[in-house]
Amino acid sequence: MISDKQGQMLLEMARISIAEKLGLPVGKPRIELDHSFLEIKLGLFVTLHKNSRLRGCIGVIEPVEPLKTGVKEIARLAAFKDSRFSPLARDEFDQVDLEISLLSLPEKFEYDGENELLQRLVPFKDGVIIKQGSNQATFLPQVWEQLPDPASFLSQLCIKAGLDADEWAKGGLTVHTYRVHLFSEKK
Repeated sequence: MISDKQGQMLLEMARISIAEKLGLPVGKPRIELDHSFLEIKLGLFVTLHKNSRLRGCIGVIEPVEPLKTGVKEIARLAAFKDSRFSPLARDEFDQVDLEISLLSLPEKFEYDGENELLQRLVPFKDGVIIKQGSNQATFLPQVWEQLPDPASFLSQLCIKAGLDADEWAKGGLTVHTYRVHLFSEKK
């Protein structure tokens, strides 16, 4: 389990990594903690918001790297390589809020038909991964805020994966769920 202070340290690391890439002056992290937790490997996403609107979001579902390197690399990818947005500009740096989502290991979600899928998903708690063939997509639990209806949530997730919007209702999808431990600069 990652503490709130450790989460704040991860947010500082992410912000410093982005600032360095922009060539902005950076100080040392203000939070001094035992750094051993940075060796933990977790799936993670870094999300940037500007004026409460998405400005970038990239992550990895499966644990690949220790937090000490993963947070820095993924923060830079979210700021500069999210294909939905232009790279973050220097003048935007102070206008963005960062969010880090640390993922539990995904678990296969067994269901029998569309009704059971809709009834058993837990809005605002479950992150959802869908797979069909080579098509795959995920929505973090935070996406439920924009898509609180489970059918709409699943339809948009199918579209994100390059599938028909109603593919979730036809069956044939492999579904996994996960939970996140969320840290945010926004109060």
